[in-house]
Amino acid sequence: MEVAVTGALLLLWVLFIFIFYSLKMYKEKSQLPPGPTPWFFLGNLLQKDVMPLSKNYSKLVEKYGPMFTVWMGPKPVVVLCGFDAVKDALMDHAEEFGGRISSPISDRMTKGHGSDMEWRELRRFTVMTLRDFGMGKRSMSERVQEEAVCLVEALAGFDPTTRITSAVSNVISSVIFGTRFDYADKTFLKHQRIIENQVDFFQSFLGLLYSAVPKILDCFPGRHQKIFSDTDELCSFIRENVKVHRQTLDPQNIRDYIDCFLIKSEKEQRSASDTFRTENLVMTAFGLCLAGTGTTSFFLISSLMVMAKLPHIQAKVQQEIDEVMSATRAPSMEDRVRMPFTNAVIHEILRYPLLSNEAAPCTTSCDTKFRGFTFPKGTAVTPLFTSVHRDPLQWETPEQFNPGHFLDEKGQFKKKDALIVFSAGKRACIGEALARMELFLFFSTLLQNFTFQLVGAAKDMDLASLFTEFRAKNVSPLMKAIRRSM
Repeated sequence: MEVAVTGALLLLWVLFIFIFYSLKMYKEKSQLPPGPTPWFFLGNLLQKDVMPLSKNYSKLVEKYGPMFTVWMGPKPVVVLCGFDAVKDALMDHAEEFGGRISSPISDRMTKGHGSDMEWRELRRFTVMTLRDFGMGKRSMSERVQEEAVCLVEALAGFDPTTRITSAVSNVISSVIFGTRFDYADKTFLKHQRIIENQVDFFQSFLGLLYSAVPKILDCFPGRHQKIFSDTDELCSFIRENVKVHRQTLDPQNIRDYIDCFLIKSEKEQRSASDTFRTENLVMTAFGLCLAGTGTTSFFLISSLMVMAKLPHIQAKVQQEIDEVMSATRAPSMEDRVRMPFTNAVIHEILRYPLLSNEAAPCTTSCDTKFRGFTFPKGTAVTPLFTSVHRDPLQWETPEQFNPGHFLDEKGQFKKKDALIVFSAGKRACIGEALARMELFLFFSTLLQNFTFQLVGAAKDMDLASLFTEFRAKNVSPLMKAIRRSM
């Protein structure tokens, strides 16, 4: 009898959940732009004709227009496609679309530290600090140049891709911790792998599923539990560094970002705000490590893949490098204006890959009227950057790798507004200046010293397949770096 009652109550509970979510989804669906019909609870996550958006967006645009709704589990996300729609939201309505979404992955990693108001204040402080500390200035350029020299010396006999990630990680480490690490340091390599796994998790199906139903997945073992335990380990490392910094702090000799934060914390101690507390420092430093390693290393590795696959472009880049500087002088940021083709190649490398950014939407900061719809405050919105970078109204040959997209008729570099890799408006990446600096200096220094070739099966793959394989498996094709004769 008790078993029957328990079963009946369980069935009623399941029916209640089904009816509740069905009514909730139906109500929200009627207020949002049209889109593919979601499955109950899972939304569009398992529909191969919808996800990933970077692969299927063009068919969805053809059916629903440049603005449509997809469902990440029971949560709706408005997707914006094409340059006009994305520009309209991020630039022309920057304030309205500048909200920060509460991500279950980030909330679990940060353990709830940092409210929306604190996040905005911390972001402002970080932008100002990095700018004052040298981001975009000569002092930061010199840091990257020094790391590029170390990378060149370390490449002999090693797969270049692993060393590249270490070099990029060292740049952001020098900013945060005031020091760089040896490429063979076991702790450094372990933390590097943790960051790589976390970046991959954010973009994976499991990451999207966790974001949709976090409370359910928290009850089960799996890769996501390892990701979160690794996060705790990396944060403990940062916490120990903060402790040492506090003991050795000298306001007259600021070494890095942690010092700047600690000094700010001491100044704010008498205020009512508790924003600049230790755990917010740890989580902000963790976020900088994550953002400052994953994206830049991906594009640098991608740049070498392109050069290895397209040797005629690699040769033209090397010719320009040789003409602008001597064999013994390392490239500097001042050289960029005299290297239009190299600059164009780097920008085309930023444009070409099919990248999915649906895992990191923004939100509306208030009730927002936009293109015939009224979005309530907190509506999740994904401006799909791949759709901008493949927009046929903005690019002559959107499906091809073509540096000419960024060259005028005289062969000089031309900027294109339709390149939105680092987002825009209120949601623009705070590390964009550093990332662009690293891309130019690392890329030009590597091409000055090495010629890159693909090894094994990768030699027979076309460029699009190489990128698809790279993104799908998070493993770059084997390459070798051949020393150039100077």
